[in-house]
Amino acid sequence: MLGFIGLFSALALLIYLTMRGVNLLISAPLTALIAGLTNGLAFFPQTADAEQANYLTSYMNGFTGFVGSWYLMFMAGAIFGKVMEDTGAADAVSKWIVEKIGVKYAVIAVVIAAATLTYGGVSVFIVAFSVYPMAISLFKQANFPRRFIPAALGLGSVTFTMTSAGSPEIQNWIPIEYLGTSPYAGWEVSIVVAIFMAVTGCLWLNWMVKRAVKNGEHFIERASDPISDGRALPNPFLSMIPLIVVLIISFIFHDSLGTSALIVALTAGCLAAYAVNFKYAKNVSATLGAGAMGAVIAIANTAAVVGFGGVVKVTPSFLATVDTMTSIPGSPLIGGAVAIAVIAVLTGSA
Repeated sequence: MLGFIGLFSALALLIYLTMRGVNLLISAPLTALIAGLTNGLAFFPQTADAEQANYLTSYMNGFTGFVGSWYLMFMAGAIFGKVMEDTGAADAVSKWIVEKIGVKYAVIAVVIAAATLTYGGVSVFIVAFSVYPMAISLFKQANFPRRFIPAALGLGSVTFTMTSAGSPEIQNWIPIEYLGTSPYAGWEVSIVVAIFMAVTGCLWLNWMVKRAVKNGEHFIERASDPISDGRALPNPFLSMIPLIVVLIISFIFHDSLGTSALIVALTAGCLAAYAVNFKYAKNVSATLGAGAMGAVIAIANTAAVVGFGGVVKVTPSFLATVDTMTSIPGSPLIGGAVAIAVIAVLTGSA
């Protein structure tokens, strides 16, 4: 019983500390230690009995294993996002979409702009920075409450575009190595699910915005609101070329190169972005450096949580939970979905 209490307490504490702004590089190993010690894990390998798992090895195997497997993919993605930002391509695409859809459909415009960039391989962080200024302007004109901007950005960038078939985002590519599939696996189901998520999300979000407006809420300006720097932006159609290149290259090479195809695709996307919009670039070397540093931060934070999962998965409580969840009677599709959801919750990572 103590093991289960420790396991769930560690997860709850990890969530709480994350929401309080504590760095994952501190909170993840700390909470993993709680899960490990309450489940009888030794702290050091030197103090572990034969066949006994230990906290230090389990955590670092998870942490370093993830970094070793995915660093280049993270770096390619982060640099591609920074290149799209530096050349103004991300801004050009999102601004064009927002302008075409208009103020009346402000929420949908923000969702589509974020989704287009994310599905094209641009990092979520860059998407947020690129679309946010346009979202502020649009919500201000429509007089919608600004508190719904993060929801619109999130709906367009971290839901259906992350996991849709063909998406170059790592959430769609990491499972390939373990499942032996392609990035286009289950595309028929993916289309249905993506449409459902997008349509339902937009309808729900629009309903919430209208209800808030009806209750008297409106847009409130802040001194920190972004102001357009007035820089000239490239042609939005030319700016879409790098996004298309990423999708095409990943499709061509995914059978022969597997997950490495995404590294090639994102690198080609960077070259394409500079090829069509080089004159709009501000500082190439600084952009590449910023992208590399962004990749280090992103993968370190992700690996910290993977390390937490590495400790959790060797605990007796987790193993018992997995046995129970994978023995759910009935449809294997439903049972599998429920089991994966519970296991992902316990490990703190998909």
